Amino acid sequence: MEEKLLEILEKICDDEAVREDLEMDLMEEGLMDSIAVVELIVAIEEEFGVALSPTEYEKEDWSTVRKIEKILKEKGVQ
Repeated sequence: MEEKLLEILEKICDDEAVREDLEMDLMEEGLMDSIAVVELIVAIEEEFGVALSPTEYEKEDWSTVRKIEKILKEKGVQ
């Protein structure tokens, strides 16, 4: 799951830096914004077959790779 997530984030953020520090705040670093979060949600739904509602989570819930992994684990993705 982590490798696929990193591939998605690399594409959306257009930067390999997402792999360097899985606790890096992607929002603070300017790698993601609100539109990128929506793109991420759509890509995750397509890749992992889960339904995610943007209103179900706060913006900061999508700010690091580790936080995104936590969301996916809560949805049963392994």
